[in-house]
Amino acid sequence: MGNFYVVDHPLIRHKLTMMRKKDTSSKDFRQLLEEISMLMGYEVTKDLPVEDTEIETPICKTVGKKISGKKPAIVPILRAGLGMVEGLQRIIPSAKIGHIGLYRDPNTHLPVEYYCKLPPEMEKRRVIIVDPMLATGGSASDAVTTVKSRGGKNILLMCLVAAPEGVKKMQKDHPDVDIYCAALDECLNEKAYIVPGLGDAGDRIFGTK
Repeated sequence: MGNFYVVDHPLIRHKLTMMRKKDTSSKDFRQLLEEISMLMGYEVTKDLPVEDTEIETPICKTVGKKISGKKPAIVPILRAGLGMVEGLQRIIPSAKIGHIGLYRDPNTHLPVEYYCKLPPEMEKRRVIIVDPMLATGGSASDAVTTVKSRGGKNILLMCLVAAPEGVKKMQKDHPDVDIYCAALDECLNEKAYIVPGLGDAGDRIFGTK
């Protein structure tokens, strides 16, 4: 079964607390999301494959390490996932970016796909699917299914806040996918929002209601 990790760094905990505050502005919310994504990026990329490369320093020739294989793919789930891309790109500037468009039906709370554009040769890439919230797990599970249908094999999910219900669904539907989050919250409320959560991450990122 895929592993579940909470990236419990003091800086991440501090920034996440600031994001949770209801009076945090959209500008600050976006900046904090970008910063946390970058900090989490160190953890989710810790086992990228490397190979030897010979270089010459100002002193002598030596052998160092460089990332090997196809460039990783960062795949945000639209729209809130877009807020996590730039932070990851700061540490993986060569990464390819895909997009998966899903929205939650307001009545059934089930995800509906409306857009998908992914880099080529997905089967050869480490795929990092990003979305700030893992609530019911429906959107994340469907996004992983979509990536797998287009060849993706080495997939992980990175989110900020997860509900136990979403983690359980992901592990049931996709036991081969590791999940990384900044916090595991208490539960979902009757509207399928995470408690205590962040509210609607998309609205808070883009200043919409």
